[in-house]
Amino acid sequence: MKALLINGSAHPKGNTYLALHEVQTVLEQNGIETELLQIGGQVIRGCIGCYSCYKTGRCVFDDAVNETAPKFEAADALIVGSPVYYASANATLVAFLDRLFYSTPFDKTMKVGAAVAVARRGGASATFDELNKYFTVSGMPIASSQYWNSVHGREPGEAVQDGEGMQTMRTLGANAAFLIRSIALGRAAYGLPEKEARVATSFVR
Repeated sequence: MKALLINGSAHPKGNTYLALHEVQTVLEQNGIETELLQIGGQVIRGCIGCYSCYKTGRCVFDDAVNETAPKFEAADALIVGSPVYYASANATLVAFLDRLFYSTPFDKTMKVGAAVAVARRGGASATFDELNKYFTVSGMPIASSQYWNSVHGREPGEAVQDGEGMQTMRTLGANAAFLIRSIALGRAAYGLPEKEARVATSFVR
């Protein structure tokens, strides 16, 4: 069982990393293999709606999105961390996730999802809600914690001073590990839920 963690901050060892690393440590203590990818700071183009991925199964822009896709497919969980700038997730991370989720044809049902937001003061809840939408549209159950998954800190290293935030990260790691293992057992015993053929209704016809 494996969890893939995504650092959306441009600072590889900043506060977002510290929050994700706290989650990562607990996951590994619970027997979950992990990999943490540094996405923030890369040049990631946004989706252009070309629909090329419908034909090829991969994004037309050959960058970190296509490199990450097979790792996402093989993972049992995806945990995404973002700094908060203007009460929303990092634009680079959003471009990355838009294309990663849209261009990958594999079934994401029952992969565990979790979002982590790191802010100086405000906007963490809005960012948390924004990131969770990627999971809920994909049939991915969300791992919860003892509070919304946020940590506070501005200067590098300040996150560790947020005792409640870091405890929230540890609880998230423990809950995510439990959920990953539980879903694996359920899949082995019962299989995945049956799906109906997709019905797509457009509002403008």
